[in-house]
Amino acid sequence: MRQLLWWLVGGTRGGKNRLRIIRALNERPVNTNQLSNELDLNYKTVQHHLEMLTENGVLTTSGEEYGKLFFLTPKMDDNLDLLDDIAEQTDIEDEDA
Repeated sequence: MRQLLWWLVGGTRGGKNRLRIIRALNERPVNTNQLSNELDLNYKTVQHHLEMLTENGVLTTSGEEYGKLFFLTPKMDDNLDLLDDIAEQTDIEDEDA
């Protein structure tokens, strides 16, 4: 999980937004539109990051289409401390933290 999070958050240009998305979903499950509004990000940008995080086992979903909610997987939930370590080591600023 450490390598995966380094790649998704610490090693890519979109890492800051992925960090913000994971932290927001740790607070409560939301759909793409809600997350886009909450984080003040373009809908398509959020959709792209959600797809990447889901494909890599960080997020899971419930529901269909527009109302589909995103949740952290149990594996991600168990490794939130790794995420914090990576954010700290890479000096990723997160306005919501």
